[in-house]
Amino acid sequence: MKKLVLAIFCFTLILSGCKTDKKSEVTAPIMELSILDKVANAHGFNQFRNVKEIAFTFNVDRADSHSERSWVWNTITNDITSINKGDTISYNRTAMDSAATKLNGAFINDKYWFLAPFNLVWDKNNITYDHKSDVPAPISKNPMQKLTIVYGNEGGYTPGDAYDFYFGNDYMIKEWVFRRSNQPEPSLVTTWENYTDINGLKIAEMHQNEDGSFKLYFTNIKVTSKNP
Repeated sequence: MKKLVLAIFCFTLILSGCKTDKKSEVTAPIMELSILDKVANAHGFNQFRNVKEIAFTFNVDRADSHSERSWVWNTITNDITSINKGDTISYNRTAMDSAATKLNGAFINDKYWFLAPFNLVWDKNNITYDHKSDVPAPISKNPMQKLTIVYGNEGGYTPGDAYDFYFGNDYMIKEWVFRRSNQPEPSLVTTWENYTDINGLKIAEMHQNEDGSFKLYFTNIKVTSKNP
């Protein structure tokens, strides 16, 4: 009889312990995504972790002139290959001499146009931002959301620059304004159009100003996954 009572007592303790453990469980709060994350994710930022290599040609048409340069970027090793006017130069972004640093400035510019939404997350520690709704876009004049980011005055190739992104409820960028050194007047205003989805990355292939006299666009785009 004593053994039976002891067994029941021990079993009761076990059940009590289980109930106590359940009560002590705390559900982690769901963090609300910032507007920076929402815009980046809409363009496929979450898929970038699966990317091994990106190749693209950066093209600019002005009046009767055309210029272009091509890049291959190994996102894992940070090896860069530049192809420009028949010359091919390779360097690694973790060990650059003065010549590579100058060339890397062109790569940073072209990559920014190519993946600007992702830089909202990559650069979030070096920017301040402001978000508004129902603001007329500069080219279409349609009411859109407006996200303004301003870079810090230290570091980078163009410190202090500002960008105004215009987008709808799907967070896909439709137009933007570049303002050098955060000046009030626009330095450049273009569209974001001809989106293509490549391995989950949503890329705007065409950017042009209001009258079409300036066109910046991407060709020969290739995105290689880590596990093709």
